[in-house]
Amino acid sequence: MSDEDYVYDEASGEWLPASEAEARATAAAAGPEVRDAVGNLLTDGDSVVLVKDLQVKGAGQTLKVGTVIKSIRLTGDAQEIDCRHDGIKGLVLRAEFVRKR
Repeated sequence: MSDEDYVYDEASGEWLPASEAEARATAAAAGPEVRDAVGNLLTDGDSVVLVKDLQVKGAGQTLKVGTVIKSIRLTGDAQEIDCRHDGIKGLVLRAEFVRKR
């Protein structure tokens, strides 16, 4: 192999093969994988079911186990999902409390 086949990765401080550096860059651009309570991969637009009763701060209401949340949106965080429920705007849930429907 020649020196042109390696690229310096500033994030890790390592010299990597060009193909591996490109694969890491595309994976970082895709964003983090978000997994639910049982390990299913979540994507934008999925419907989820709550696996635990959750008290919603500021809304004065409790979401019960089995509540269906439709059309979720992923945030940049690996454990948070943005969603809507009747009467609650801007609801953000942790992925560990939901299961893909």
